[in-house]
Amino acid sequence: MLDTNVLLDLWLFEDPRFSELAQGLVHQQFRWLATIQMREEFARVLRYEQLMAKAAQRGITPDSLLAHFDAHAHLCPVAAKAPYTCKDPDDQKFIDLAVEHRAVLYSKDKYVLALKNLLARLDIPVIGVA
Repeated sequence: MLDTNVLLDLWLFEDPRFSELAQGLVHQQFRWLATIQMREEFARVLRYEQLMAKAAQRGITPDSLLAHFDAHAHLCPVAAKAPYTCKDPDDQKFIDLAVEHRAVLYSKDKYVLALKNLLARLDIPVIGVA
Protein backbone atom coordinates (compact mmCIF):
# COMPACT_ATOMS: atom_id res chain seq x y z
CA MET A 1 0.00 0.00 0.00
CA LEU A 2 1.35 3.40 -0.99
CA ASP A 3 -0.35 6.53 0.24
CA THR A 4 -0.76 9.59 -1.95
CA ASN A 5 2.19 11.48 -0.45
CA VAL A 6 4.48 8.52 -1.10
CA LEU A 7 3.34 8.47 -4.73
CA LEU A 8 4.14 12.16 -5.06
CA ASP A 9 7.60 11.58 -3.63
CA LEU A 10 8.13 8.65 -5.97
CA TRP A 11 7.10 10.22 -9.24
CA LEU A 12 6.79 13.98 -8.91
CA PHE A 13 9.61 14.83 -6.51
CA GLU A 14 11.72 11.76 -7.33
CA ASP A 15 12.88 11.58 -3.72
CA PRO A 16 16.00 9.37 -3.61
CA ARG A 17 14.73 7.74 -0.40
CA PHE A 18 12.18 6.00 -2.62
CA SER A 19 14.50 4.83 -5.39
CA GLU A 20 14.39 1.18 -4.26
CA LEU A 21 10.62 1.34 -4.01
CA ALA A 22 10.41 2.88 -7.50
CA GLN A 23 12.66 0.15 -8.91
CA GLY A 24 10.58 -2.51 -7.16
CA LEU A 25 7.48 -1.21 -8.91
CA VAL A 26 9.15 -1.05 -12.30
CA HIS A 27 10.56 -4.58 -11.99
CA GLN A 28 7.37 -5.97 -10.42
CA GLN A 29 9.22 -7.14 -7.32
CA PHE A 30 6.09 -6.61 -5.28
CA ARG A 31 2.42 -6.10 -5.91
CA TRP A 32 1.03 -2.65 -5.15
CA LEU A 33 -2.65 -2.76 -4.26
CA ALA A 34 -4.93 0.24 -4.71
CA THR A 35 -8.57 1.11 -5.27
CA ILE A 36 -10.27 3.41 -7.72
CA GLN A 37 -10.88 5.78 -4.80
CA MET A 38 -7.13 5.97 -4.23
CA ARG A 39 -6.62 6.76 -7.89
CA GLU A 40 -9.29 9.46 -7.72
CA GLU A 41 -7.59 11.01 -4.70
CA PHE A 42 -4.23 10.98 -6.49
CA ALA A 43 -5.81 12.63 -9.56
CA ARG A 44 -7.45 15.29 -7.38
CA VAL A 45 -4.23 16.07 -5.51
CA LEU A 46 -2.30 16.35 -8.76
CA ARG A 47 -4.58 19.26 -9.69
CA TYR A 48 -3.45 21.32 -6.67
CA GLU A 49 -1.95 24.53 -8.00
CA GLN A 50 1.41 24.17 -6.23
CA LEU A 51 1.82 20.58 -7.45
CA MET A 52 0.85 21.49 -10.99
CA ALA A 53 3.50 24.23 -10.91
CA LYS A 54 6.12 21.78 -9.66
CA ALA A 55 5.15 19.26 -12.32
CA ALA A 56 5.35 21.93 -15.03
CA GLN A 57 8.85 22.92 -13.83
CA ARG A 58 9.93 19.32 -14.23
CA GLY A 59 8.18 18.81 -17.56
CA ILE A 60 5.74 16.33 -16.04
CA THR A 61 1.99 16.32 -16.60
CA PRO A 62 -0.66 15.08 -14.20
CA ASP A 63 -1.72 12.62 -16.90
CA SER A 64 1.78 11.13 -17.05
CA LEU A 65 1.73 10.65 -13.28
CA LEU A 66 -1.67 8.98 -13.51
CA ALA A 67 -0.23 6.74 -16.22
CA HIS A 68 2.37 5.57 -13.68
CA PHE A 69 -0.45 4.77 -11.29
CA ASP A 70 -2.35 2.85 -13.96
CA ALA A 71 0.73 0.94 -15.08
CA HIS A 72 1.74 -0.25 -11.63
CA ALA A 73 -1.33 -0.43 -9.38
CA HIS A 74 -3.35 -3.61 -9.05
CA LEU A 75 -6.88 -2.32 -8.53
CA CYS A 76 -8.94 -4.02 -5.85
CA PRO A 77 -12.48 -3.56 -4.64
CA VAL A 78 -12.99 -1.20 -1.71
CA ALA A 79 -12.10 -3.01 1.50
CA ALA A 80 -14.31 -3.52 4.51
CA LYS A 81 -13.78 -1.18 7.46
CA ALA A 82 -10.72 -2.14 9.50
CA PRO A 83 -10.99 -2.52 13.28
CA TYR A 84 -9.10 0.75 13.77
CA THR A 85 -10.27 4.17 12.67
CA CYS A 86 -7.99 6.87 11.34
CA LYS A 87 -8.56 10.44 12.54
CA ASP A 88 -8.41 11.54 8.90
CA PRO A 89 -11.31 9.91 7.04
CA ASP A 90 -9.46 10.38 3.73
CA ASP A 91 -6.77 7.98 4.95
CA GLN A 92 -9.09 5.24 6.20
CA LYS A 93 -9.18 3.62 2.75
CA PHE A 94 -5.43 2.90 2.95
CA ILE A 95 -5.74 1.30 6.36
CA ASP A 96 -8.79 -0.74 5.36
CA LEU A 97 -7.12 -2.15 2.25
CA ALA A 98 -3.86 -2.89 4.07
CA VAL A 99 -5.71 -4.79 6.78
CA GLU A 100 -7.92 -6.72 4.36
CA HIS A 101 -4.94 -7.84 2.27
CA ARG A 102 -2.41 -8.11 5.11
CA ALA A 103 -0.23 -5.67 3.18
CA VAL A 104 2.65 -3.42 4.13
CA LEU A 105 1.55 0.22 4.23
CA TYR A 106 3.97 2.99 3.27
CA SER A 107 2.82 6.36 4.55
CA LYS A 108 3.97 9.85 5.44
CA ASP A 109 0.64 10.80 7.00
CA LYS A 110 0.79 11.55 10.72
CA TYR A 111 -2.65 10.06 11.39
CA VAL A 112 -1.77 6.81 9.65
CA LEU A 113 1.55 6.66 11.45
CA ALA A 114 -0.27 7.19 14.75
CA LEU A 115 -1.94 3.80 14.16
CA LYS A 116 1.36 2.00 13.55
CA ASN A 117 1.38 0.15 16.90
CA LEU A 118 -2.28 -0.82 16.68
CA LEU A 119 -1.85 -2.11 13.14
CA ALA A 120 1.20 -4.08 14.25
CA ARG A 121 -1.18 -6.06 16.50
CA LEU A 122 -2.81 -7.22 13.26
CA ASP A 123 0.60 -7.95 11.70
CA ILE A 124 0.25 -4.99 9.34
CA PRO A 125 3.64 -3.29 9.01
CA VAL A 126 3.47 0.48 8.59
CA ILE A 127 6.59 1.96 7.07
CA GLY A 128 6.78 5.59 8.07
CA VAL A 129 8.75 7.98 5.95
CA ALA A 130 9.56 11.35 7.44
